[in-house]
Amino acid sequence: MKLKNILLCSSVVLTPFFVNAQTKPATKKVAVKPKTTSVIPAHTTAQSVPFASLKDSASYGLGILVAQNFKMQNIEINAELLQKGFNEVMKGAPTPITDMQANQLLQKYMQKEQSKQFEPNRLAGEKFLADNKKKEGIVTLASGLQYQILKKGDGPIPTASDKVKTHYHGTLIDGTVFDSSVDRGEPISFPVTGVIQGWVEALQLMPVGSKWKLFVPYELAYGTRGSGPTIKPYSALVFEVELLGIEK
Repeated sequence: MKLKNILLCSSVVLTPFFVNAQTKPATKKVAVKPKTTSVIPAHTTAQSVPFASLKDSASYGLGILVAQNFKMQNIEINAELLQKGFNEVMKGAPTPITDMQANQLLQKYMQKEQSKQFEPNRLAGEKFLADNKKKEGIVTLASGLQYQILKKGDGPIPTASDKVKTHYHGTLIDGTVFDSSVDRGEPISFPVTGVIQGWVEALQLMPVGSKWKLFVPYELAYGTRGSGPTIKPYSALVFEVELLGIEK
C-alpha cells in the first residue's frame, strides 16, 4: 500500500484531534511579568529536540498524536499489528490486504467502536421519542419524525425545489441549545433539500405561517457522525421551526 493511502486512512482517527486542536476557544491574554530564569527543560522547547534529528522527533511526535487520539476516542487497537503494517508499507513489502480493503476494514471497525461508545445516546433518544409519541398533540410519521403544531399557518406549502425563510431553535433532548436563529435575532434562508432529512420532510408539510415543534430521530438528523462538539453521534434532536415564507 502507498504511504499516502495509509495517511488518508488514518485521517479517520486523526481528524478529531486536529479539529479539536484548531478550534479551541480563544483565551483572554493576560500580561505576565517576565521572569529572569526558566524552569522549563531545554528538551521541551521548539528549538531543541530530544532525538538525533528533527525528522526523528517529528516521527516520534506523530506516534504520540495517533496514540493519544485513539485513547481519546476509547478505541482499542493491536499496537504490534499497527507497527507491522506500517513497517511493511515503508519497506515496500507486500501486504495481505489492499488499500481499499484497509480503508473498508478501518471504517467498519471505527463504526463498530463508535456505535458501542455512543450506545447510551441512541437508547436515550429512542426512549425519549417512544415516551413523546404518547403525548397529546404529537403526530408521528412513518419515517419516525414527530411533530407538534404550535401555530397553524394558512399559506402555501413548500416543495422540494423551493427556498424557504425560517426561524428556528434547536436543542438536544435534555434541553441543551446547540443553535438558534431566534437567539441570534436573524431568520435564515436555505433550499428545502439543503438541510437534515427531518427538516426536509417537515417543511414539505408545513403551510407558510406555521410554527411546529419537531422531534427528530438520529437517523433523520446527523446520524452516526454527529455535528460539532455538542451534537454527538446517534443524537435525537428537538427543533421549534417557524416557516416565515417561500423565496423563489
